[in-house]
Amino acid sequence: MTVTVRALRTEDRADIEAFARVRRIALPFLLSTPEAIAYDVANFHPDAHYQALVAEEDGEVIGTAQTAVVHDSAEPGQGYVNVYVHPERTRRGAGALLVRTAERHLAAVGATRSFAWVLDAPDNRAFAERRGYRSSRNAHFLRLDLANGKLPPLQDPPPGVEIRPASDFAADPRPLFDLDAEASSDEPSDVDYEFTDYESWLRETWQHPLFSPELTSVALVDGRPVAFSAARTDGATRYGTVMTGTARDFRGLGLAKLAKNDSLHRARAAGYAEALTGNDAGNDPMIAINKWFGYEICATEVRYVRELA
Repeated sequence: MTVTVRALRTEDRADIEAFARVRRIALPFLLSTPEAIAYDVANFHPDAHYQALVAEEDGEVIGTAQTAVVHDSAEPGQGYVNVYVHPERTRRGAGALLVRTAERHLAAVGATRSFAWVLDAPDNRAFAERRGYRSSRNAHFLRLDLANGKLPPLQDPPPGVEIRPASDFAADPRPLFDLDAEASSDEPSDVDYEFTDYESWLRETWQHPLFSPELTSVALVDGRPVAFSAARTDGATRYGTVMTGTARDFRGLGLAKLAKNDSLHRARAAGYAEALTGNDAGNDPMIAINKWFGYEICATEVRYVRELA
């Protein structure tokens, strides 16, 4: 039986659904829907040279890859490839072929370095290391049972602070972009980003089909957004916090925790049963906040990097 790799057929609903299904089985800790995958392919910045790939065996999609250039990095040549193979279809060459195809694509568009997230399991790490990748940082996936767990009670914000949903900024979300850009620039990362493109942020964050402005909570001081907890959902039972942050001048006041607690309560009231999030393993303050909410680590990924010839 022969394994082949090709580009995702974005006009083929069944192909997109197969891609989403493999991603969900291989990596159940991230939200992934066919609508989100189709939107990503259509709306990535052209300079990212984004490509979605599938590995196929006898007509069955058994593996996926997403690869792109980090176009908004101050350092040129940074790329990434994230490969996920159906856990019951490993050791057939799909992963290796996906990696080789993605690396050729990156090299062809000028990338000189490839980053990859790899689940922290012996076989997965050995797979990356055999291909010349070296380990870098770790990150955790965390899960909270919203349906049956006990959330901390909602607290009244301190004087001068109010908590509002991001949907209140629908007419002009620019203040939320400014806050997101400031908070994200201090996130632990192997790659430095220049978070300055408002139009790209609108397409890739604000207008993304998974993003929920109704469940994203924002803390304001004197009318200025200073902390937030950004939410995505699958539209069914799963809710994810994709970024929680605070403007530099307002850190240490517990405002991000207030915003996240408000968002979690909104999500549970809306009927979501499972809350997911992720943390860099070195981000101790955010890990402590998530444990306070009752999140538990359910998996760990390792960041790997390889210089491309």
